[in-house]
Amino acid sequence: MTALEAFPDMVTNGQRRATKIVATIGNVSSDPDCLRRLINAGVNVFRLNFSHGTQEEQGARIDAIRQIETETGIPTCILADMQGPKYRVGEVADGVEVKAGDQITFDQNEAIGSATRVGLPHPEIFAAMYPGARFLMDDGKLVLVVKSLSNDSFVAEVVVGGPLKSRKGVNIPDIVLDTKPLTEKDMSDLEFALSKNVDWVALSFVQRASDMVEARTLVGKRAALMAKIEKPAALKELAAIIEASDGIMVARGDLGVELPPEDVPAWQKKIIAKCRLVGKPVVVATQMLESMITAPAPTRAEASDVAGAVFDGTDAVMLSAETAAGAYPIESVEIMARIVRAAEAHIREDDASKYAQLPVEPTVYHAVARASVALADAVDADVMVAFSTSGNTAIRIARERPDTPFIVMTPHMEVQRRLALLWGTTTAHSAFSHDFENAIAEAGDLVRKKGMASKGGHIVVVAGMPFGIAGTTNSMRVVRI
Repeated sequence: MTALEAFPDMVTNGQRRATKIVATIGNVSSDPDCLRRLINAGVNVFRLNFSHGTQEEQGARIDAIRQIETETGIPTCILADMQGPKYRVGEVADGVEVKAGDQITFDQNEAIGSATRVGLPHPEIFAAMYPGARFLMDDGKLVLVVKSLSNDSFVAEVVVGGPLKSRKGVNIPDIVLDTKPLTEKDMSDLEFALSKNVDWVALSFVQRASDMVEARTLVGKRAALMAKIEKPAALKELAAIIEASDGIMVARGDLGVELPPEDVPAWQKKIIAKCRLVGKPVVVATQMLESMITAPAPTRAEASDVAGAVFDGTDAVMLSAETAAGAYPIESVEIMARIVRAAEAHIREDDASKYAQLPVEPTVYHAVARASVALADAVDADVMVAFSTSGNTAIRIARERPDTPFIVMTPHMEVQRRLALLWGTTTAHSAFSHDFENAIAEAGDLVRKKGMASKGGHIVVVAGMPFGIAGTTNSMRVVRI
């Protein structure tokens, strides 16, 4: 047995895969048998979209995932994705269409709308609106520009027309709204998710770093906190938002509505690069294999999109409707895993494609992470074993994108689960060893028990002294098996 075969979450069909897969769970994928098949196909993280489904339904999914985790012994990460503030127009009469040059008055009247007047029940939008602001409807299918304002309404001119439908979403890319990061629904969903011990919480439509700081006061240390980057305003505070978060999601759906489509790929690369620089996990999401909602195979462009995210250095790629509501949820995961493996194989084989080495902060912890990866390469180690109570050691090692597989041993199940999102990381339970010598013995026992290294082969053990105290990683040793 190889180091990879010993830990199923590191491999798909016997081949290494470092980039993680996030799958959204919905009506077509909630039963335990389907969840097991998704895990076997390569899912590392299950996303629960609280925009859809009741708390009772989401709770049943969490319970099923945890039961499977108990059966398999493989730590499984659960990401609870909050809906966030959603803005929609009111009811509109059937069959209404508008064309370029038409003018529409928006007000807060609940009367059924027409081609010339539409209700918009969001006073915060009226308070922030100004002439010249863009006003997008129905995922950007309708484009308008605000022409004039009054006390309780505004007039916008249609630039790109089409059907005007009831309850369609609204995007205002040029305005930062004075809103709370969590709605009343989000607050209820958040407390429910935390009571069920989810591992990550994602906030939607983050506009500023203070949104994450405020959310942190509610979440505390009960879960890791992820900011979804889907507003142009967030790009202006990107560095501060990354600093205030535990992880980032490149949510290309709404981001692609509010930004010109040609700008999204460059921003994806920038966000991934900034996250990797500071060691924050990043997920690329939305429409990665969109055609597989109804088709058994992706388009070639979709395959290139997934591979491109891997080449950029993302920690994880995500499936949304493909696994939540599509006809081919298992096949979507299997194909995504194949694309990821092929992209990673190319990176390993082509020196020009390898991940760039990043500057190291002048701290012992970062220096040990960099040196341990170099040491593993120099001695051709079969595997690296890092001990961590908080998971920070894993983050520092993953930041280096090592060629050598690495295992993180921790006594905390919640740390194992959270690290399932992190590039290249697999975990194993560790006893509370009291010193480095005990840690080395425990690492050796794990390697021998799992058959993770060949006889006479090397492993590199990374730990800290005093042992078992977060933030003390300062030691490494080569051990011959």
